[in-house]
Amino acid sequence: MERFFLLRAAVAGVSVVLLVVTQVFAQKSLDELDRICFKAGFSPLEKKAYVMDEAGVGTSGGFTGGHTLSLSGEWILAEDSECGRPAWEVAVPATVPGSVHSALFKAGRIPNPMIGRNDSVAEKCSYRRWWLKKTFVYDKGWQNPKLRFKGVANRCQIWLNGHCLGMHEGMFGGPDYWVGKLLKKGDNELLVLLDSIPQVYRGGWPSTANEAWKQTVVVNCVYGWHYVKIPSLGIWQDVFLEECPPQGIENAFLITKSLSGDMRLNVRLVAEDTEGSIWLRVEPYNFKGNSQKYCWEFKRKSGEVNLDFRIDSPKLWYPNGMGKQPLYLATVDLVSGNRVLDREKVIFGVRTVDMKPLPGGPSEYKYNWTFVINGKPVFVKGAGWCMMDALLDFTKEKYARFLTVARDQHIQMLRAWGGGLPETDEFYELCDELGIMVMQEWPTAWNSHQTQPYGMLEETVVRNTLRLRNHPSLVMWGAGNESENPYGKVIDMMGKVSIELDGTRPFHRGEAWGGSRHNYNCWWDNLHLNHNLNMIADFWGEFGIPSLPIKEHVLQYMGDETYRWPADRNGNFAHHTPIFGTNGELERLEQYSGYFMPDTTLDCVIMGSQLAQVEGVRHTLERARTRWPYCTGALYYKMNDNYPGLSWSSIDYYGGIKPLHYFIKRSFAPVVPVLLFDRTNMASQDVSLPLYLLDDNDSLKGRKVKVNVSVYNQRLQHVYDSVFSAVPMNKVEFLGEVSLNSEQTDAIVLYYKVDVKNEAGCLVARNWYFSNYETKPGCMMEAKRCRLDYKQKGNVVILVNKDTVPAIGVTLEVPGHASSVMFSDNYIWLDANEERQIEVNIQERVTVRGWNVDVAN
Repeated sequence: MERFFLLRAAVAGVSVVLLVVTQVFAQKSLDELDRICFKAGFSPLEKKAYVMDEAGVGTSGGFTGGHTLSLSGEWILAEDSECGRPAWEVAVPATVPGSVHSALFKAGRIPNPMIGRNDSVAEKCSYRRWWLKKTFVYDKGWQNPKLRFKGVANRCQIWLNGHCLGMHEGMFGGPDYWVGKLLKKGDNELLVLLDSIPQVYRGGWPSTANEAWKQTVVVNCVYGWHYVKIPSLGIWQDVFLEECPPQGIENAFLITKSLSGDMRLNVRLVAEDTEGSIWLRVEPYNFKGNSQKYCWEFKRKSGEVNLDFRIDSPKLWYPNGMGKQPLYLATVDLVSGNRVLDREKVIFGVRTVDMKPLPGGPSEYKYNWTFVINGKPVFVKGAGWCMMDALLDFTKEKYARFLTVARDQHIQMLRAWGGGLPETDEFYELCDELGIMVMQEWPTAWNSHQTQPYGMLEETVVRNTLRLRNHPSLVMWGAGNESENPYGKVIDMMGKVSIELDGTRPFHRGEAWGGSRHNYNCWWDNLHLNHNLNMIADFWGEFGIPSLPIKEHVLQYMGDETYRWPADRNGNFAHHTPIFGTNGELERLEQYSGYFMPDTTLDCVIMGSQLAQVEGVRHTLERARTRWPYCTGALYYKMNDNYPGLSWSSIDYYGGIKPLHYFIKRSFAPVVPVLLFDRTNMASQDVSLPLYLLDDNDSLKGRKVKVNVSVYNQRLQHVYDSVFSAVPMNKVEFLGEVSLNSEQTDAIVLYYKVDVKNEAGCLVARNWYFSNYETKPGCMMEAKRCRLDYKQKGNVVILVNKDTVPAIGVTLEVPGHASSVMFSDNYIWLDANEERQIEVNIQERVTVRGWNVDVAN
């Protein structure tokens, strides 16, 4: 944009009018300013590309190379002796992938680290040196075999058949070695020496935390600053031999250029002395459809190559709740003559991620926070994601449990934060299939990028960018967690790599940063829950309230400690709190649980903490949604745990689903009515509660609906009833105020039910609330009793309220199966004479109870 100014000047005594033209730039966003700061080159999408010809037939001849030999599975583990040699005579079996601690526990050498205070026994094992040995048979005669480690924690030295291959440090990939001259036909021996974890104590937070993680590149949330103090040690990812042809292709990257099917293949080609072609076959991976084939010919070409092609009528990948998750399989062949020299297979999705400014336009102080997926702006509903297990148990089955629960909760994004890891292939494969977007951060936190070795971080960033960039679920890179000064050489490197090796998704130099917020004034600062009811942000990166797991799992980690309250301040229960009972956690637990329940029994404290978590999270999420487009997303902290105990998670370490999950499931539903509360206690006050209808996918747009609001006191008498009629046209519709006078709110507890019904009178969505509970701890469970019948037919539970008053907080359980059970709904409101069918994922017998329920079946 040009702006013109008229200036009057005197030249040789003559008045002259000068026309001055100045260039005025539109306001740049923080994203644009960061790009300038990183001094990055072109991204794969910005570089020159060749056009692939569409081919009617595929490559001729098969592919006989590219083999792998897995060296995972059974190894043996021995401690380093005083003379510096492994004590093989007392070795134990060890499974790779896995950890030293899990092998020792399975062998009976240490007690279960998750029970009581046994973590201190496991921790001591992290401060010793350990040897791992694998004997394997090799008789392949491969070209250029390479030994590859996908992840070792942390500093290691490696020998093959008595030859030292080298040393490596950094948990997230590597080392790799060419081993063709060292392999023997027949038996081979692979040795790995794991160095002990250093112990560094500098009075950090807390003072007992080992700060050695700030000098290396590891999962840092297991070093004692939170949750658990068992620093990771072990070969935690696969080990294998790989045949690498002298002429080959590497790091194939499939890029969506347009939603109409314009695509790009970015690949590294090693073929200096070869004339040949690259063949590409694209076919459906998880849906039915036709395949397409493409070809590009070259002469003596090496280095990065960009090739454009087009997919006919592409099926687009969408996040959970917005559409389906079709995936494609790309087979890339390097061909010379009639022979396939190398082959790489990649699973990918067709989708675009764009970031648009908040209302008001770009800001140099804020990122563009509006996620636009496939051209559709979306309010992002999500949670934080914790490294899943302190003992490095990352099986696909375990991931499936947690991520399936996330999908059921309507989660669209998980933030794999800087306290954890660049997540595993299994994690990303499931997120691709389930439609769960990922904000992937690098393993830095609280300015640790200033002390962590640059080379190790660069290796981590480059390796894992290349590994993860094809996943459609990955929508953002992040430098790390809660650094107050996310600048400097390391951050610039991360941003530069994100552009030069990817360029299809944004990079943020920190979280919270550039408009996002984290807030824990409730809990760490002991503020009242009212604080969380009124918080606002452009984008929520973290907030939450911790709660205890379900009783079945509290009993499990308490071990032999007496199940009672008050708990022993130095016992097992206190130890399984965020900072191991050293920072007033039990007093905070008593405060927040006490808003809801008397502190007479541990059962009451468990329930009270869980209800505090519900109130402290669901209202913030709902307020955030009503503020769209001024708030564009909310990620509560957090989805899961790496250790059992009092925690912010909605699903505990063992897989047990807390009440929060089911309340968030309603708050995050695509269609949901919402009442906004600014306080928890409204007894004897005049109040007006804003009422909204939220409709993510415009499913009710232009249709007549009625929203029924009913309010009950503790005797389950109506104190308010009203119907709001509407024809919603927007994703967020303000319907009016629910106004209650002081006589109506004069109750020790109030229950609120909000129903959305269509023109035919059918229930479309329901939400329900409670307030005033602080007037008498436990009053929420003292409402007029209700008789409830239920019966179970296989995987369906039929609930029938045969009374004249509503059944509130109807709760389904399967005792002994908390780690695997999931219900289609729970903590349910049933009107008088209402019947509901609830699905359960296992066949075991379901039990039913409720806040005011007498079960009569």
